[in-house]
Amino acid sequence: MIEYGYTQSQFNHFVYFRKLLDGSFIYLLLYVDDMLIISKSKVEINKLKAQLRNKFEIKDLEEAKKIIGIDI
Repeated sequence: MIEYGYTQSQFNHFVYFRKLLDGSFIYLLLYVDDMLIISKSKVEINKLKAQLRNKFEIKDLEEAKKIIGIDI
């Protein structure tokens, strides 16, 4: 993720983030084989998904309802 301009959180090594041009952020949270992408920008979310698809086989479940057993 570093090669895509993301920074790894110093508090949780499974969290990556990048500041967007409008001042908001995009976050990628990883846990074993689950991931959650959070951003105000749907365009940036789709861009990150495309980047991940180029390197990994991912299954897009669209809008998250739960992650690691926690209701969102």
